[in-house]
Amino acid sequence: MANIQESMVEFERSRTQLMSISSQKQQLELQNEALKQAIDELKTTKEEKAYKAVGNIMIQKPTKEIAKELDEQQDSVELRIKTMQKQEDILIDKLNKLKAVIEKAQHSKQTNPQGTA
Repeated sequence: MANIQESMVEFERSRTQLMSISSQKQQLELQNEALKQAIDELKTTKEEKAYKAVGNIMIQKPTKEIAKELDEQQDSVELRIKTMQKQEDILIDKLNKLKAVIEKAQHSKQTNPQGTA
């Protein structure tokens, strides 16, 4: 009986963690899309300088320099997205295994209600 309880607690904990990771990954994907649009815009502009927000001020920098910085940020975000995806996959696998354990334990309990299973 304690084993099924532990499995159910672990299942809920993992499910909550999966929801959190999925949310974080979604935020990163939105950030990645915004970076992609900014990079594309910088590549198509004929301006040699552009403004960049730094804290509460805007500074003017060469367009190529800003594009390079944004490319580096995008690489970092894409790496974090891949990491989040791997964590999601691991948690989904864990949840499926826990689900199988819980269902098996519940099925055993239903077929043998005396608790001798």
